[in-house]
Amino acid sequence: MEEQLKVTPFHDIHVSLGAKMAPFAGYDMPIQYESINAEHMAVLNSVGVFDVSHMGGVTVSGPKALEFLQKVCSNDISKLVPGKAQYNYMPNDHGGIVDDFIVYRFEDHYMLAVNAANIEKDFAWLQKNAFEGVELENKSDRVSILAIQGPNAKATIQKEADVNLDEIPYYCFKEGHFAGLDAIFSNTGYTGAGGFELYFFDLGKNAEKVWNTLFAAGKEFGIKPVGLGARDTLRLEMGFCLYGNDIDDTTNPLEAGLGWVTKLIDSKPDLNSRAILEKTKAEGPKQRLVGFEIIGKGIPRHGYDLVDAEGKKIGHVTSGTMSPALKKGIALGYVDAAYKDPGSKIFVSIRDKAVEAEVVKLPFRK
Repeated sequence: MEEQLKVTPFHDIHVSLGAKMAPFAGYDMPIQYESINAEHMAVLNSVGVFDVSHMGGVTVSGPKALEFLQKVCSNDISKLVPGKAQYNYMPNDHGGIVDDFIVYRFEDHYMLAVNAANIEKDFAWLQKNAFEGVELENKSDRVSILAIQGPNAKATIQKEADVNLDEIPYYCFKEGHFAGLDAIFSNTGYTGAGGFELYFFDLGKNAEKVWNTLFAAGKEFGIKPVGLGARDTLRLEMGFCLYGNDIDDTTNPLEAGLGWVTKLIDSKPDLNSRAILEKTKAEGPKQRLVGFEIIGKGIPRHGYDLVDAEGKKIGHVTSGTMSPALKKGIALGYVDAAYKDPGSKIFVSIRDKAVEAEVVKLPFRK
């Protein structure tokens, strides 16, 4: 029997706009409306709206919430004050990654914004690691999220927001109202184009009101709905990891370049996989996730082999595309540590042909 796909509160709107829909993480989601390239450039040049309501929200509270999060999260949660957000991953017990996510600190609780495909797995992992004094609640089915991204995103949202968006720095958030409804305004996003993510709880029939208000506000800027296809090309141009492609349960976070959010500090003695992470740090990662650009023609795709000048395999592609903004083939992939530095020449095996590429400093889109 075919599994029934979940839908977001905005689903009927996507269908009415003629979006190309497809299953994604158990949801029926819009992949594109017009074309991936047009939607991609609309975000970079003005403003676009992504429905990311398939993503999850888990709240953590209780007197031992901080102690618990210091154990399960890679970053230093003690640095968070109310109104601040922080990028993290959860290490598993064998040096891999359960998920990557953002932690939000409220006055009396924390919220983890987790990846759609990992909601059940993440919540089970958190429950397994929890102890007395920690309260967990999976609010994923109640949360709706719109990511409004691009240089005109702030001006669009501000028309209907009752908080001053200029007072919300990057990776910070405020609670307020949008279109008269309770909302969280988060200065985050996965496009590198600037903008905000708006969180709503129990939106239900108010979804149409929010959508129409937003599009009326952005009409002067040529606001466009954007599907998950352009979300993927935008994040790739920034060199941002996608769980399931670039990182997963088997990935060593230090090999994935996540050392910057791996805090092996005294206040995190019980961090999961700490001994493995310390060993990797001391010895140096054997392979590294790098960004590279194709020299000449060719599009690198997920799963393609990476080889050296002699044709010996040195790694594999995890994410790749023809960049809409840069008009060249770009990709992320793992290579032997000897090839990790920008300027290193590598080759992508595309249909049995070795296509030259060069490792570059991320992001691709400066």
